[in-house]
Amino acid sequence: MTKSQTICIVDDEAAIRETLENVLSDEGYPVMSCKDSIHFFAELEQQTPDLVLLDIWLPGIDGMAILSKLRETHPELPVIMMSGHAGIDAAVNAIKLGAVDFMEKPLRLEILLDKIAVVLSNKPPERIKDLASDTRMEVAKIINPIIPSGAVRLKDSERPQRTLKGNVVLNGKGLLTGRNTGVILSPLDPNSGVVFQTLDDTSLPAHITNIENFSQSVKQQSFSANSTVLARKNRRVRTVEHLMASLHMAGITNVLAKVDEEIPNVDGSAQDFSELIKEAGVQDQDVPAKEAVVLAPIQVGRKKLAEKHLYVEPFEGFEVKMRIDYSAPIGEQNLTFNPDQNSFDLDIAPARSFNTFENIDLAQKTGTVGSGYLDSHIILHDGKVINTDLRFPDEFVRHKILDLIGDLYLLGYPLRGRVVANMTSHGYNQALVQKLHVALTT
Repeated sequence: MTKSQTICIVDDEAAIRETLENVLSDEGYPVMSCKDSIHFFAELEQQTPDLVLLDIWLPGIDGMAILSKLRETHPELPVIMMSGHAGIDAAVNAIKLGAVDFMEKPLRLEILLDKIAVVLSNKPPERIKDLASDTRMEVAKIINPIIPSGAVRLKDSERPQRTLKGNVVLNGKGLLTGRNTGVILSPLDPNSGVVFQTLDDTSLPAHITNIENFSQSVKQQSFSANSTVLARKNRRVRTVEHLMASLHMAGITNVLAKVDEEIPNVDGSAQDFSELIKEAGVQDQDVPAKEAVVLAPIQVGRKKLAEKHLYVEPFEGFEVKMRIDYSAPIGEQNLTFNPDQNSFDLDIAPARSFNTFENIDLAQKTGTVGSGYLDSHIILHDGKVINTDLRFPDEFVRHKILDLIGDLYLLGYPLRGRVVANMTSHGYNQALVQKLHVALTT
């Protein structure tokens, strides 16, 4: 069937132009084809296409410069950028300049055709929903401060305490600072706990009472966080949550993490930390571990589907149930994770952080985050993922579970209970752990 909307291909590779011409013509689209900027602008004077497929690397004026000029002369003309050598920075810059999408070569033609159909259909944008953002503070106000008496009790576990068999090192880039950083994990004696140590030997036990602004948060009954940061004696260790999740699920109760200000964040997941623990090896110790056993429900927020909330309830074992509902391409996702039935290393650890292009762009302009965000996040824009392929169809809810598992270990003990969460992130996670801590110590 012949379509009325014309597509212009701008690419210096004749084979790619020919392939796209044939495919698009078979789909019924009238096609214009240009090998460089000179031919493109000459054609543009004669006819304005309905869509441009524009390669980044072109002789003479490159695709980014063409895109920039089009935004001035033809601001409503949609452009899909293409490249076989550009990385995420180029994709982000293209979106900043107004491209509607970005595709890496070799092109997957069925995906390209779907993208073209969406762009040319002029579909109205979906209703905007809230998107949990690592660059915006999540504020959890404790509206129900009462904690049931005897709600949590510390008991001996059937499992022994554990540490690592040896030292291991991981290097990467700081998520918030954007600087190169690293972490050294080393064994510790029984009853030492998880301890972070800065380069000047300041020790920061991984405990809820050592999170940044803890005293103020308790006083105001309001927890605000966009990541998990430990702070003590004017020293900080930032973004500990993914490492904490891997330690939690590996049953590591005693370990020293030597680090400079920020934990390296290789790809926004916990996969590298889980591999690091395997590399070191796990050593059982001749002392029983303790676990915090939930005997009565504890809640943060109101149990309404339209409101953020989470609670913990008695359960024989450990389980997390998470629900999220965000704008496209995420939608509503629900997942239950139980380490006795599911694999943390396979099912949760690989799930990466996510955020919108607009949130990251704003945060970088204001200096809230560094360049580490670009390489360690699934980036969303205009209802789609623009920089990577998803590892799971529901990778987003899996990552929220990952964050929650890491934050829960700030209690200092593994939890025996079920945690149910709705649309929550670090602020609510930390508020719940603070209530669990109070229940344990009063």
